[in-house]
Amino acid sequence: MYRYATRVARPILRNVAARSYATDATPAAGKLLLNFALPHESILKNVEATQVNLSSTEGDMGILADHVPTVAQLKPGVIEIFSSSDKPRKVFASGGFAIINPDSTLNINAVEAFPVEDIDFDAARRAADDATRRTTSAPTEQERLAAKIELEVYEAILATASK
Repeated sequence: MYRYATRVARPILRNVAARSYATDATPAAGKLLLNFALPHESILKNVEATQVNLSSTEGDMGILADHVPTVAQLKPGVIEIFSSSDKPRKVFASGGFAIINPDSTLNINAVEAFPVEDIDFDAARRAADDATRRTTSAPTEQERLAAKIELEVYEAILATASK
């Protein structure tokens, strides 16, 4: 049984080990094909990008064409989208997933996202203060946890003000 399993898995492992990091000779000529979706709308569809920067639970990532295939859970934060023709776009996402495919497509799925220039930082500060207060004074553990999650998102929003 063991010999059969290793004989079957060996070709698969060889293919996985052959995968490497991004190079200059990419099939997409240095372009990512980006799709960015929310539950209620598609923000970007088949948009060419040269680079996308995002924050994941594993750390900050800069994604180029021919990136190693990855599934990353997004932290609340700014997603920067660079293209050769436009100025960089900055979108704040409250969380979600980024899926990097072998064919240089990047699919970002987020629960909430909006352009950074639309953020009302004064309202975010007030909401962060309210969430901070509720993290210690909420009557139930569930309400305290919800306030901590809100606070994490508001702190990430406020951190974008300094960038």
